Amino acid sequence: MSKSNHKLSIIPLGGLGEIGKNMTAYQYGNDIVVVDAGLKFPEEDMLGIDVVIPDVTYLVENKNRVRGIVLTHGHEDHIGGLPYVLKHINVPVYGTRLTLGLVEAKLREHNLLDVTKLVTVTNRSQIKLGQFLVSFFHTNHSIPDTVGIALECPEGICVHTGDFKFDFTPVDGRMADYHKLAELGERGVLCLLSDSTNAERPGYTMSERVVGQTIDDVFRQAEKRIILATFASNIHRIQQVIDAAERYDRKVSVVGRSMVNNINIAVELGYLRVNKGTMVDPDDIAKLPAHKVVILSTGSQGEPMSALTRMARATHRKVEIVPGDTVIVAASPIPGNEKDIARTIDQLFRIGANVIYQQVSGVHVSGHGSQEELKLMLNLVRPKYFIPVHGEFRMLKIHSELAQATGVPEDRIFILDNGDVMEFQGGEARQAGKVTAGAVLIDGLGVGDVGNIVLRDRKLLSQDGILVVVVTMSKQDGTILSGPDIISRGFVYVRESEALLEEANRIVTVTLKKLVAENVSEWSSIKTGVRDALGRFLYEQTRRRPMILPIIMEV
Repeated sequence: MSKSNHKLSIIPLGGLGEIGKNMTAYQYGNDIVVVDAGLKFPEEDMLGIDVVIPDVTYLVENKNRVRGIVLTHGHEDHIGGLPYVLKHINVPVYGTRLTLGLVEAKLREHNLLDVTKLVTVTNRSQIKLGQFLVSFFHTNHSIPDTVGIALECPEGICVHTGDFKFDFTPVDGRMADYHKLAELGERGVLCLLSDSTNAERPGYTMSERVVGQTIDDVFRQAEKRIILATFASNIHRIQQVIDAAERYDRKVSVVGRSMVNNINIAVELGYLRVNKGTMVDPDDIAKLPAHKVVILSTGSQGEPMSALTRMARATHRKVEIVPGDTVIVAASPIPGNEKDIARTIDQLFRIGANVIYQQVSGVHVSGHGSQEELKLMLNLVRPKYFIPVHGEFRMLKIHSELAQATGVPEDRIFILDNGDVMEFQGGEARQAGKVTAGAVLIDGLGVGDVGNIVLRDRKLLSQDGILVVVVTMSKQDGTILSGPDIISRGFVYVRESEALLEEANRIVTVTLKKLVAENVSEWSSIKTGVRDALGRFLYEQTRRRPMILPIIMEV
């Protein structure tokens, strides 16, 4: 491709300094190609928030330049934000068959399937999006049909790995495209953006086959039912469970909505092989002898509403854990979920189940490459510039050190934040300012209507509760006609704090009379006066700061 006077800009809009909501924009001249549109799950202090998606203000402002969204694979942290983004920018979406199968289910829920153009690609596809030529290479990950992406424009080639590991014995027999990566390296890669999730882990990530071996051992030894919880998207692991069940003549039943959906999509598209008669309905489990049953379930993260957690609490409609069941939790905790998982595992032990989980067995391996694989990627691609992506800051930092060890000069490595703009022109790179980026919080049907102020209020309410003060005052002379009535929620137990609330009542009355005497008639000033006086008194008495809401009515 011939050079021109345009610049290439790489703008990460999510996934840097965090795990989740991955999204990167590549811009050349008047063309923007977006890679992935993920979500992440809320942190502990985001009270009531369901999910978090990237802020796409920049894309909305430039929507006539966006040529398409290209997906690396079907995990939530790469496709979960799509429905929200497509509501603002209707552009074609490109992905592999399984990825688009999962996307379709998502778009159907949001009534967007009929208006969105979905284009299936393979690792041999080449698509022209404006001045970008986009091609794909197969990689290994914990979901099938994962690809990395090469974006070529007149400024050079960028390689975006997506999530990857190098599995030398993959379950589906599909190796990563080593030769394609080496070929790109031969041609010369301007910039590599590579997955940093496991940059802290030395060595190699074990093959998914190792899990198959462990699963086989468990199936051979288990005398009663086997219940296995894993990520609903880990089709390779589900395949190994089905294979083991068929080997040891057990029937498989699936519980958990996302697991049922994903398995149906994978079977339909040919990514899961299941013999006729292997699968049974959860209602039929009771009719089978215990040693003939395998239950596949969601809940490997201890999520409160998931199938495994409900079974552990004996609140699941169809399955109850009984002493002697073998429960396999085949996943590692996503950061922040450790307590939930520990609680569920504890509960399972309490019931009398035999629990096999990651800390004490080989029932899970990561889908992300460890240090040696990250170095192999760097050595195959041999980029001129390097940007570590997909990870918290320490992971990006350690990944940048690995890149230096493979020979990338320190001044050609850039650790960015979401919204930073990286510009390339004439083979030279520089950081060039920022665009709007950050988190948009989704609560119920509201997208972005809950911000820092609402969260701060929720936090205050959750810490010290609320007091509502209701007073009716005369319009003519400002005298108190009724009240003040004080209603308390989450602050003190009213029946045991009558004296405190009576004194609070007296303070409100005194403050109001004083304000009226001083001819203060502005409602906001009166409310502030009440709030300050009452707040001071309550803090002196209880060392708590409840939210105080004065409601003043005039007659």
